[in-house]
Amino acid sequence: MTCDEAAVLVHALIDGELDASHIRDVEAHTASCARCGAELAAARELQKALRGGDLRHAAPASLRSRIDRAVPAQTGPSRRALLKGFGLGSLVTAAAAAGVGFVIIGGNRDGLILNEAVSAHLRSLQADHLTDVVSTDQHTVKPWFNGRIDLAPPVIDLTAQGFTLIGGRLDFIDGKPVAAIVYRRRVHVINLFVMQGMGAVLPQPKLQVVQGFNILRWTELGLNLMAVSDLAQDELEEFQSKFETAAKAARTS
Repeated sequence: MTCDEAAVLVHALIDGELDASHIRDVEAHTASCARCGAELAAARELQKALRGGDLRHAAPASLRSRIDRAVPAQTGPSRRALLKGFGLGSLVTAAAAAGVGFVIIGGNRDGLILNEAVSAHLRSLQADHLTDVVSTDQHTVKPWFNGRIDLAPPVIDLTAQGFTLIGGRLDFIDGKPVAAIVYRRRVHVINLFVMQGMGAVLPQPKLQVVQGFNILRWTELGLNLMAVSDLAQDELEEFQSKFETAAKAARTS
């Protein structure tokens, strides 16, 4: 294992996202490489600090009394109604952040699919939503989808190319089940959605920005593929290029 490969896998290791084989490889490399060993130790210290620190901030008890003083008692909506309105506003904001689409950008079906893909990506980033099957082995992830979806998604291990296969899950877009293959690039998650009959056939990959996320779509063997991430556009294009090259090599081998 090279230092570049270890750098990609260190964070996946401390997050418990590697299988036994990759764990042994990373631990063996970091034990013999001072630089990578220091990076692993620093990542573990950061994880420990984040877990142990008090990162919550509670509003002071005086906040309600300040609101009561600021809102007239008899004019306009009641204080209780206003406070409920604040609560509803917070709920809408939280739901939007979690990917529940209250507003659909774009009135056509293509716009709906893109927005639902972003919502699915955001939902996956919540605790315990990222993967249904956790493995860096493509031969474990690919057969997991058998019987769960009516297509055989291409699952490619791109760990050596800098994009770590994390696992996969079953998701839903446009009311239909789709395969989601999950990769990691440093701290960035890439959700690769694989579906059939959703969207136009694209002769060339198409890059779009939706709700601040980069989406790269392309068509392969009659399947619609859609990579969604906050990764930089050039790196997402690199992911697509390496995925397509590896997929073609796998088909001809």
